[in-house]
Amino acid sequence: MRLQGKTALITGAARGIGLEFARAYIAEGARVALADINAEAVAAAAASLGPQAMALQMDVTRQDSIDAGFDAAVAAMGQLDILVNNAALFSAAPIVEITRADYERLFAVNVAGPLFCLQAAARHMIPRGRGSIINMASQAGRRGESLVAVYCASKAAVISLTQSAGLNLIQHGINVNAIAPGVVDGEHWDGVDAFFAKYEGKAPGQKKQEVGAAVPFGRMGTAADLTGMAIFLATDEAKYIVAQCFGVDGGNWMA
Repeated sequence: MRLQGKTALITGAARGIGLEFARAYIAEGARVALADINAEAVAAAAASLGPQAMALQMDVTRQDSIDAGFDAAVAAMGQLDILVNNAALFSAAPIVEITRADYERLFAVNVAGPLFCLQAAARHMIPRGRGSIINMASQAGRRGESLVAVYCASKAAVISLTQSAGLNLIQHGINVNAIAPGVVDGEHWDGVDAFFAKYEGKAPGQKKQEVGAAVPFGRMGTAADLTGMAIFLATDEAKYIVAQCFGVDGGNWMA
């Protein structure tokens, strides 16, 4: 019960990593607000977790939606101790096929979303003099990839944002850190695999098999593989850790 008495808000929590984090946090004693743009899906996800979970319909590209969501979470739970910025989008294309609309869509969700969510969280945390903010980066933010320029750039921006926000907010007792997963299995990989099937001429499922085999650990990660770090960074055990990005990737990248 390492998070007993704490409250958390997790974006992009209707499925995948966000939902797994919510489940893990509740198992450690926390109350959790699950936020997602898909109101029906997040309501079902919260219901599946029991009375310690609540659902919020939130669009991280809209300031009014962010503000209303954080206010509702604090009103319902009484305080906010933890934010996990998990909501994100993926896209892939050769450089000459990248559209401005695709760039703006990814940066609106992957960069502006975490920035203005952590800002909203900080405004609730500063008066209490403590809090933990965890941004979901990626190994893609550590290096460029031929067909994934915009996504890689957005996750590099998340790492940089973590460093700047971490240095600024620690003066208020708020720890900001990031987790950089490697390749994580899940339903989103159907879409990722389809991008590479299109642009690299691979058979369906081939790219997924290749990237899994290339992980030094021997397989792709799962959402459950990330929960240990997500719990640790939310505890008081991590209070002296500031503005860091932790790779949880099976050995894919050594920082």
